[in-house]
Amino acid sequence: MATWKTFSLATPELAAFGARRLSHESGVAYLATVRADGSPRVHPVTPIINDSSLFLFMDSTSPKSNDLRRDSRYALHCAVEDMDGGAGEFVVSGKAVLVDDEQIRAHAIEAAGYAPKDRYILFELMIEASSSTVYSEHGILRQQWAGK
Repeated sequence: MATWKTFSLATPELAAFGARRLSHESGVAYLATVRADGSPRVHPVTPIINDSSLFLFMDSTSPKSNDLRRDSRYALHCAVEDMDGGAGEFVVSGKAVLVDDEQIRAHAIEAAGYAPKDRYILFELMIEASSSTVYSEHGILRQQWAGK
């Protein structure tokens, strides 16, 4: 698993594309988690990216927070604007880590495009793999990265 910083250093172009596609200007992203019965669940989220980390704030009682505390596996996919693929697709997957460090929380709040409520808990999304797909009149361009 890698932090966003490690991912960015390993593949700067893919990370920059991902940061643009996951930004709140691009719309909500979609987080996939695993329910207690093993079935998938999808949630709209607003990811936060700073120089070193990929974060998600969420209510401590939300289904997504319960899923991630029980089974930390996740996949996160950006919004796509239209049926032609819009500005492209970006997805990361890995494991979510609950953050209880106040200094890290302060950095995440500073990077957020909104004011997270005090009751929200914070997860850092560690990255195992990532990919992008960009559609154009010249064809489809795909990039992939897998951490070690």
